[in-house]
Amino acid sequence: MTVPGYWPGPWSGEDGGPDRRQTVPVGGLLGPDGGLEVTSRTAVASTMVVTREPGEVLLLGHTAGDDAVSFVERIDPRTLEPLQRSADLDGGPAWPGSIAAHADGSLVVVFGNHAHKLTADLAVEASVSLPRPRPYNGFVVLPDGTIVTKDFAGSRPGSPLPADEREPCQLVALDPEHLGVVATLELPEPSVARLSADGSTVYVVGDTSLLRARFDGSFHLDEAFAPRYRTRPGQTYGWDCVVVDGAAYLLDDGEGSDAYDGTLRGHGTSTAPLQLHRADLTTGALSAVEVSGRPGGLVANPPIVDPIRHVAVAYDSGNGVLAGFTVGADGDLALRWRRDQDHGAHLVLFAETGEVVTGDYDATSGRDQVVVLDVATGTELARADTGSPLQGVLFPARGFDDDVYLCAFSTVTRLAPR
Repeated sequence: MTVPGYWPGPWSGEDGGPDRRQTVPVGGLLGPDGGLEVTSRTAVASTMVVTREPGEVLLLGHTAGDDAVSFVERIDPRTLEPLQRSADLDGGPAWPGSIAAHADGSLVVVFGNHAHKLTADLAVEASVSLPRPRPYNGFVVLPDGTIVTKDFAGSRPGSPLPADEREPCQLVALDPEHLGVVATLELPEPSVARLSADGSTVYVVGDTSLLRARFDGSFHLDEAFAPRYRTRPGQTYGWDCVVVDGAAYLLDDGEGSDAYDGTLRGHGTSTAPLQLHRADLTTGALSAVEVSGRPGGLVANPPIVDPIRHVAVAYDSGNGVLAGFTVGADGDLALRWRRDQDHGAHLVLFAETGEVVTGDYDATSGRDQVVVLDVATGTELARADTGSPLQGVLFPARGFDDDVYLCAFSTVTRLAPR
């Protein structure tokens, strides 16, 4: 796929691009018999994969703690065994970071409070410390190549941060050649979510509102646009937004993800039922719908939207519910299908076939499974074990042959047509 600012590979950055559409435009995952071929290996603290040149699969991993480091492995595209490894990369407070294949041919890594630029052969070209002593959770690359990141304002495992102690975050723009800071912007709210972008406009899901800023060498906050999605008692902050067809979609009730203990089930602290929100990017008008209707909802990731079939897929990981909603011409959201399923990770949609790749975790047996659904109906098309003993809550990636890579904190997995 060609995404401005990114290398023209199958999946050059998290969620396939800065709009977070998580969509493969052509092909499908399931083979003629509808089955899946699964390969997995242990890869502790693996976070995400990017796929660059044919057969070039790059895996980002990290260690734990407040002085954690990250590293990049080039892995065999089929066996998943490591072929090459970078040096340890300075990090900081651990929270899943990000890797992207930049349009200039380099690899960019943000983890902890550091950013690094690597060659395609995993040699370090540049490294910088980021301004604040807390994690920076991912980044987007703008069409001109500028790298934009943001500090993380949430709780981490073992490091709770009460809501009343969270400080507003800061956007940071880095020069792609030497990673020097070229611009910053103090935001009016804290933010836990990862950034999204549409062209040179950066979207931030703040603690209570959806914010945006245009970048043209410096940041310009759009003070006329700040639709407030958090309006109900017992509701908590939202996670990453998906930008598609003139709207942004996000899920709220994100409080509690730091209690992840191999599953997100049962860790939600919000008393207001979790909602899917749609914000019109022209008017700021909001629509919302409850996903499960139950208290204790929790997510740590974004929804997915199929603009061809006019369906948005949302989930409540705290209660183990996955649902599809029809997106009306006026932006209203109406329940289309709902199923009990313990999904926690980012999603992948095959636009041509309507296959959506989801997860289902059984905490009793410690089995994480991949479940392929029909996005329009919620019908289960295929199911297989991933090999992970933990619920997947991280990033999948498109491969080279209608295949998909999954990452869990314990395992990296390849799914392919059988």
